Amino acid sequence: MKEQNINEFRKPEFSVDKIFLNRWSPRAMSGEELSDDELMSLFEAAKWAPSSANSQPWRFIYAKRNSKQWNAIFNLMAEGNQEWAKNASALIVVISKTTFDFNNSFSRTHSFDSGSAWMSIALQALLNGLVAHGMSGFDYDKAKTELEIPDEFQVEAMIAVGKPGKKEVLSERNQKREFPSDRKKLSKIVFEGKFRKQ
Repeated sequence: MKEQNINEFRKPEFSVDKIFLNRWSPRAMSGEELSDDELMSLFEAAKWAPSSANSQPWRFIYAKRNSKQWNAIFNLMAEGNQEWAKNASALIVVISKTTFDFNNSFSRTHSFDSGSAWMSIALQALLNGLVAHGMSGFDYDKAKTELEIPDEFQVEAMIAVGKPGKKEVLSERNQKREFPSDRKKLSKIVFEGKFRKQ
């Protein structure tokens, strides 16, 4: 989406780099394939995310479209997500290791840390001219079983990645939703000293 269009939907309260405003989650994708280098660039960005004790708990299970692994991951998704994600170039399941490697103790921040890796993917995708759309609308239990995920890992989310497509490829319902969403005011989410109910 062009910058001037982003500005119609998002107006920051304070100075912030445009990369944060320009990152959003389109559903319209072209169905074109991604090269290995294009996809691995996203994982390379994720690799450098911060984590507690440098534990790097994130792991990614992916399938490229037209591969033998595609259906296994695609079929995990809720029907509403399948409707638009069928045009993705790759699907990624994000999981996180719940324990530290060095002592096997519980890592309280494993999900938090893996979220930072997802944001790195999202921003690198934007810089590379790609769409990255995170979602929770899929069968977590089935993912654990079907993808043979060990017990010490937790399923976190799924990401659809692709090249931008035209809004018209979406259902009428999703065409109406295809715009950058706004955010809550800082006064609703930032509190000095202690929590404050709104």
